[in-house]
Amino acid sequence: MLPRSLRTVTLTVCILLTSTSVALSQPESRSTSTPRPSPEAAKPDEAKKPEQPQAEDENRPRDPMSAATFNGLRFRSLGPAFTSGRVIGFAVDPNNASKYFVASASGGVWKTVNNGTTWTPVFDREGSYSIGCIALDPKNPLTVWVGTGENNSQRSVSYGNGLYRSDDGGKSWKNVGLKTSEHLGRIAIDPKDSNIVYVAAQGPLWGPGGDRGLFKTTDGGKTWKNILNVSENTGVTEVVIDPNNPETIYAASYQRRRHMFTLIDGGPESAIYKSTDAGATWNKLRAGLPTNDMGRIGLAISPVDSNVIYATIESTDRKGGIFRSSDRGGSWEKRNDFDAGAMYYAHVVADPKNVDRIYVMNVFLMVSDDGGRTLRRLGERSKHVDNHEIWIDPNNNDHYLVGCDGGVYESYDRGSTWTFKSNLPVTQFYDVTTDNAAPFYNVFGGAQDNYAFGGPSRTRNASGIVNADWFVTQGGDGFRTQVDPEDPNTIYAELQNGTLVRDDKRSGERMGIQPQPARNEDPLRWNWDSPFIISPHSHTRLYFAADKLFRSDDRGAHSLATHRRWLNRRKKRD
Repeated sequence: MLPRSLRTVTLTVCILLTSTSVALSQPESRSTSTPRPSPEAAKPDEAKKPEQPQAEDENRPRDPMSAATFNGLRFRSLGPAFTSGRVIGFAVDPNNASKYFVASASGGVWKTVNNGTTWTPVFDREGSYSIGCIALDPKNPLTVWVGTGENNSQRSVSYGNGLYRSDDGGKSWKNVGLKTSEHLGRIAIDPKDSNIVYVAAQGPLWGPGGDRGLFKTTDGGKTWKNILNVSENTGVTEVVIDPNNPETIYAASYQRRRHMFTLIDGGPESAIYKSTDAGATWNKLRAGLPTNDMGRIGLAISPVDSNVIYATIESTDRKGGIFRSSDRGGSWEKRNDFDAGAMYYAHVVADPKNVDRIYVMNVFLMVSDDGGRTLRRLGERSKHVDNHEIWIDPNNNDHYLVGCDGGVYESYDRGSTWTFKSNLPVTQFYDVTTDNAAPFYNVFGGAQDNYAFGGPSRTRNASGIVNADWFVTQGGDGFRTQVDPEDPNTIYAELQNGTLVRDDKRSGERMGIQPQPARNEDPLRWNWDSPFIISPHSHTRLYFAADKLFRSDDRGAHSLATHRRWLNRRKKRD
């Protein structure tokens, strides 16, 4: 067994790569560089004697992090998949609904050919694990387009390195540009000409510039033109094509910027645009839309009647909501005030058979049967919340695939019951650690919106590690977990904003030990992911930090005493 410090480092790497879907059984990475000519043989008078290796200093301690330590190691998947992770898109074969691709916010792209019975990771060897959008060529399901960089604005969102194309069903990929876009929001393919593709590029979240705007290619991705460039601070988050007239395009711009201290979520440059000449010229739509600053906007054209367009609009002063146009965007009517969490959702989907039925992505998946006038929950019974995408079977609109923070769910009865794909390992870990249990140590992690939990590094089961071997130690968004180095049954697990518990693995008892402010003290300011460690000098001593640093010498059994110093309170002075 490796030393615990080295094992922790090794497993940290292993878990992170597992969560981004490392393909363990695939061969070494295929080279995409230009083949080099074979070197010419050296002439006799130019031949050199081989260099003699330098003698190794036997007294010098060997570096435990050198290549020799890891050369013999092979990654293996530990799981789990009982929680899965955020899914943001589907690309379903129009000829066979059991064949489809799943795009994960931070787990790459996965393919199934048997409706989720088995999965194959198809994007592990590319330049980004974060996916923003995915689309199949409507004329050729072997051609797949993937936009990297999740198009959300939350605290934990990873960036990408451009747009990819595959012409063999995901077996191989080529990066076709937009490498500085960082976050791609939507891909729209001309239904009449597969070489014409539009890509909504949101651009960097934390700064200006980059490939930002609406980009168009007419040669299948060889060259690109920015056909809707608003500014260095505003990108395009949505694009849809009129299926009956591909010259007509609608796009939504989104002005945003994230800082450590806040999110600028919208501004005067957020708008809806329309083009009737394939993007050569644009008109900003105004009639019936909010005149206040808007934020993120989602668009959908009804497949039943392309005159009907739906929009979910974020705006100030309660001016946002669900909007509908019945004249191709010429005028709009506000149908509903529903406007919540747009920076994380802002997506509306129109039913393929019912012009008045729409689905609005949100914490709870919302549905309307009257064109957006009223909304109700579709139903989340035995299903994870935080919904980002729904695919509706065009041949049976009672059949759904839904992507949410918990993974992939399927329903054949319009959401009355759900089947969870519990074999898709795209869990999004914030932190990982190990304990000192014997004979097999355990691995613990905190996952985005999917608890804090632990599981064995090995089992005696012939089937290996399965979902049932994992156990939950804390709810919510899981963050840092620490295990008593002398008692592996004592586990400390944290969820957002400093909620800390001590979990007894033997009894299942869970005790909250979060420090609380004293009477007349200001509320504590906890980070989303608050720092927490066990002292290396005493296994019962804990350190935990809000805007103050706290210490406990009895495993948090009593209120943690304030450590006598403030953090980050002293300002630098000239």
